[in-house]
Amino acid sequence: MIVPATLPKVRVVTLKIDDKDMSAREDETILDVARQHNIAIPSLCYLEGLSTWGACRLCVVEVRGSGRLLSACSTHVAEGMEVLTNTERLQHCRRVILELMFAERNHVCSVCVSNGNCELQSLAQSCGLDHVRVPYRTDVYEVDPTHDLFRLDHSRCILCTRCVRVCGEIEGAHTWDVMGRGIGCRVITDLNRPWGESASCTGCGKCVQVCPTGALVAQGTSAGEMRKDRRFLPYLSQMRGER
Repeated sequence: MIVPATLPKVRVVTLKIDDKDMSAREDETILDVARQHNIAIPSLCYLEGLSTWGACRLCVVEVRGSGRLLSACSTHVAEGMEVLTNTERLQHCRRVILELMFAERNHVCSVCVSNGNCELQSLAQSCGLDHVRVPYRTDVYEVDPTHDLFRLDHSRCILCTRCVRVCGEIEGAHTWDVMGRGIGCRVITDLNRPWGESASCTGCGKCVQVCPTGALVAQGTSAGEMRKDRRFLPYLSQMRGER
C-alpha cells in the first residue's frame, strides 16, 4: 500500500511589528507580514513573484535583541519577535543608501525616460532625499541600443538583478547575468555580447517591465514616456509553482 506523503506542518507564530500584535506563518518573512498589514517598508531589489536577493538593503528593520539591522525581505518571522520599521536610525540609513545609489551612476531624473515612473525616484521622494552629500562618480557608462525593441543604459542601473531573476526564473531564457565585482559590476547578456546579438533572448520584455529605473526601456521612448507593468509576475510565478 502506498502511503501518501504528508506535507510538513507550518507553525504559526505571534510577533509585533511597530508595536502591533499580529500572527504569521514561520515560513513568512518580515516584509511579507508587514505588507499584509499595510505597513510600508521600502525596497528596490525585492519583487513579488521573484526569488529574494537582499542586495539593496533599503528594507532593513530593527529587531529588538539584535544589535544589527536585518533585511525584512530575507528574515523570517519568529515567535515573540518585535520589529521596528521606521525609526530615526532606519530613516537615516535609507537616505544614505539612496544617496550612494544616486551618486554611483548617472541618475538625472529630468532627462530620464522613466521620470515620474521610477521606483528609485519615488523612494527618494518618500524618504525625504532632496540632495546628495557625497561626491558623484564621473565614470562613463555606455548605452546598448542594439536590440530591435529595447535599450540598455548602464548609467541608470542599480544592480537590483530583477532582470536576471525574471529572465531565469519566469521566462527561462537565462539571458541576463552580472559581470565584475564591486563598483565595476554591470548586467550583461550572453556572456557580454551586445543585447541585439543575443541568441537566447526571446524578446518577451519581462526584464524591461521589472526594471525599477530607466536602465531597461523600450526603444523610441523619450523623457518621462516609459511606463512599466508588472501585474503578470504573481500569476506567472503561481503557474510555475503548479507545474
